[in-house]
Amino acid sequence: MFRIVCAATALLLAPSALAHPKLLAATPAADAAVATPSRIDLRFSEKLMPKLSGVTLMMTGMAGMKHAPMPVASTTTAEGSMLTVVPAKPLTAGSYRVDWHVVSADTHRIAGSYAFSVR
Repeated sequence: MFRIVCAATALLLAPSALAHPKLLAATPAADAAVATPSRIDLRFSEKLMPKLSGVTLMMTGMAGMKHAPMPVASTTTAEGSMLTVVPAKPLTAGSYRVDWHVVSADTHRIAGSYAFSVR
């Protein structure tokens, strides 16, 4: 009986224990061509740990040129699941890559990236 109770408890708790923050939405969206955005919003499935989460923004798409990460300021919303990134300077026409990394209560670092362009 004890084993059955332990197994049932493990099955009930497993989904929450295995959960990691997932990127649910981004503005600008992946592969979008947009007018110069004043900010980039990334909405995640879980509350983030702000000090352990962040974004690197880089201009891409110019053959043979290496671009350094652009200076940005990032903050999380009051409910904690949205990461807002504000570039220090307006983005010029071109393509950009957003590399993000986040940590939630499970303390696992999750990372991803996507691209968009400014027309």
